[in-house]
Amino acid sequence: MIERVFFAHWSENVSGFEFAREEIESFAAELEIALPKNIGDLIYSFRFRIPLPETITSTQPEGLEWVIEGAGKARYRFRLVKITRIVPHENLVTIAIPDSTPEIIRAYAMDDEQALLAIVRYNRLIDTFLGLTTYSLQNHLRTTVKGVGQIEIDELYIGLDKYGCHYVIPVQAKGGKDQIGVVQTGQDLAFSAEKFPGVRCRPVAAQFMSGSVIALFELTLDEGQVKVVEERHYKLMPASELDRDAIRSYV
Repeated sequence: MIERVFFAHWSENVSGFEFAREEIESFAAELEIALPKNIGDLIYSFRFRIPLPETITSTQPEGLEWVIEGAGKARYRFRLVKITRIVPHENLVTIAIPDSTPEIIRAYAMDDEQALLAIVRYNRLIDTFLGLTTYSLQNHLRTTVKGVGQIEIDELYIGLDKYGCHYVIPVQAKGGKDQIGVVQTGQDLAFSAEKFPGVRCRPVAAQFMSGSVIALFELTLDEGQVKVVEERHYKLMPASELDRDAIRSYV
């Protein structure tokens, strides 16, 4: 189905094009394909969860890749962007901090993303990472943004610095092999500009690493490409196991 949509619009030397959700219904009827009740899930899967078919990726020029963006209500956009793979640096120092996660939360966390958001929240890792006092305003926020359409933010924080300045902090959580991408970061920034005009936005991504280490990234968009402003790695552990020499030498 996604191949049918793509090749209905694509041609050589085209760097982007839009399509409407209703096209999926038309093509499904034409191809006699049964669609899921929520047609948006089809697009969402290719935007954030699974790779595009090889027939589509084979059209990508060297150094570029196709992404699917929201382009308004029930509209989407295929766009070529520079290949960006933001993954944790394995050689970065790991900072040990006391684990404040309630055991009952660890026992009942349903999946990697939910567990990661809870661990970050209970241990105030956003505060530690950004040097702000932050408050979780809402998680799994679904809303619409003009020119983008419906979006979802994993968790939204509001922050305050020592001068009294306010910040809006959208957080995306990545578990397993999921990668941080340009689409969600762009959506987070567009949402913040529309809903919180005049408030500085500092997008953050959290990702599980091996050895129960959590990587945090502060992100920005530079000429349409996701860039890392800062990266830190944190390991939660019992206070009795902290290295007293190490906690005095972190820089």
